[in-house]
Formats: sequence, C-alpha cells, structure tokens
Amino acid sequence: MHYTGVIEGWPVLVKRVLDFCLALVALIIVSPMMLLAAALIKMSSPGPVFFTQKRVGQNKRKFTIYKFRTMAMDAEDRLWQLEHLNEVSGPVFKIKQDPRITTIGKFLRKTSIDELPQLFNVLKGDMSLVGPRPLPIRDYEGFSEDWYRRRFSVRPGITCLWQINGRSQIPFDKWMELDMQYIDKWSLGLDLKILAMTIPAVVKGVGAV
Repeated sequence: MHYTGVIEGWPVLVKRVLDFCLALVALIIVSPMMLLAAALIKMSSPGPVFFTQKRVGQNKRKFTIYKFRTMAMDAEDRLWQLEHLNEVSGPVFKIKQDPRITTIGKFLRKTSIDELPQLFNVLKGDMSLVGPRPLPIRDYEGFSEDWYRRRFSVRPGITCLWQINGRSQIPFDKWMELDMQYIDKWSLGLDLKILAMTIPAVVKGVGAV
C-alpha cells in the first residue's frame, strides 16, 4: 500500500495552524508548572534555567531547541568521558544513571516536564507537536544509513511514535523505522491519536532517561 505522508497540500497548513493554537493553549495551562520548575532549577544548582542546543530540523536546517536544564553546567564537556558507557544502539548517547544529571533534573526528565519549553519552538515554527524527535548535530553526523535521513523531510516534534512506544527502551534502528512509519502513514487523525497516547506514556514514565 502506498502512503503519501507529510509532503504538501492543505492538511500540512491545517497541521501548522493546529500546532500553533494547541501550543499556545498548552503554554497558558502549564505556565504555573513551568514557573515552579524554573524556580526549583534555580534554587538547586548554579547556572541558567534553560538548556539550549543546536538540533537538525526539517530539510536538515539547524535550529536552537529549548529545554529546562537537567544537567550540571559542564555536562557537554564531560560527554567524552562517558561515551564508553552508552547503553543504546546507534549514534545517540543515553545511560540510565548519568552522573551529570542533577537531582531535580531526574524528576523533570521522569515526568517530561523538561520538554515543555519546546512549546516555544512549536510557536516559532521550528517544531511540530508531533513528528520525529530532533537530533543533536553530533547524533546526526553519526548516521550510517541513508534511509534515516528521510526523517528530515518533515518538521521534528515534541512527541512521536517512538515517544509512546518505549522511548529509550527501543533500539535505534527500530526508532528510525517508527519515524518512517509516521511519515508514510501521516494524517491529522494520526497526530491526534499520538497526542492522546502521549499523556499516559508520560505518566507511566516508560523509557524516560
């Protein structure tokens, strides 16, 4: 069966309008939680409240992603010391007991509250609410298969099929296959289904690292 995916036409425009409206409403609703998270980060460790990093987005365009800071200030510099402990396949780096993560950072990651500032990325148009997760430049440069790169044909998202199917518990190749599946079978209905399934996935905290 052939699927057209997210390529062109009015559904893409509708997706963008829904993204903007839902992200704006979500920001209003979660703003008290975000203020509390910011205060806890500021009180618990020195450094800025937000973590920013260059990510690879649609058409391989680089943009700055916003997250609540969950790690110590020297986390990026210490990455090379921990790379041999990587617990996931592929070019991405994740370990369950990452010593760079702060105490409050563990809670923010477990509850996915650290992802909430990405709603600003959605408003800016860098991201969508639903789409393949945006990868750091380091991870993108480690891609070994050309077919992985098709994930950059759409806007990256805050949540996706990977997010609701186990996240870090899923091998890298399977993660990429889920991204291709999303692109091939995309519809507004699929987006709404993924958004609805994200809430219980976040509550359960499955695969959160």
